[in-house]
Amino acid sequence: MRVGVYVDGYNLYYGGRGLCGRSTPGWRWLDLRSLALDVIASRSLWGSPASLTVTYCTARRSGADNPQGQHEQDVYLRALQQSGSVDVFSYGNYVNRVATSPLAVLGPHGRPVLTHADWPLMVQDATGADVPDARYMASVARREEKGSDVNVASHLLIDVLTGVVDAAVVVSNDSDLAYPVAFARQRVHVGLINPTKGVRSGKLQGLPQEGAGNHWWYRLTPADFAHNQFPPTVTGKTCRPQGW
Repeated sequence: MRVGVYVDGYNLYYGGRGLCGRSTPGWRWLDLRSLALDVIASRSLWGSPASLTVTYCTARRSGADNPQGQHEQDVYLRALQQSGSVDVFSYGNYVNRVATSPLAVLGPHGRPVLTHADWPLMVQDATGADVPDARYMASVARREEKGSDVNVASHLLIDVLTGVVDAAVVVSNDSDLAYPVAFARQRVHVGLINPTKGVRSGKLQGLPQEGAGNHWWYRLTPADFAHNQFPPTVTGKTCRPQGW
């Protein structure tokens, strides 16, 4: 069986950070090929793949605001390439913008609750009268990664439609992938790996035997990250960043 693995790099990174802890060592130096093979062997009924092609979709960080982050990402990308852990790299980009939104606090079930003027911080009109219904607006700088989910969807659909894979594994819990994943399930076997600590997105649900059948779902654990780390030095050339 020819298996294609499609990784949303930022969904995986922030999922791992949520599962393992931002400053916790031992999860970021991740061998993607080893992780995919490990999960396929334990969760699917596909058997050992005849071939495995790993496509990694991410965006390059800029050193302008985070030189250390850029350096560490460069080291990790080099390790993925030198080890052969990834076959195809697909890059999106960052967008810098200013966003304006109402000020809010975290409410029940993680939903935002808008804040309103109230003492000891009140808004008054030109006459000095209180305006308790006033909303606070905040203007913030936002730097967003764009393109990873689109690249995952594009590579998945191209490979399915050109017949170069018999099965696909998507590493993401992004609900924006619902349509391409559902489309792929009609033609090939699909495994979905949720890399986050949240429940599987409802839009990514499905039935194991729909379409081509033999589909499966799995949510990563901290142990999956820990058990699939590169050695400290990859191919004798690239060393794991300090603290990783």
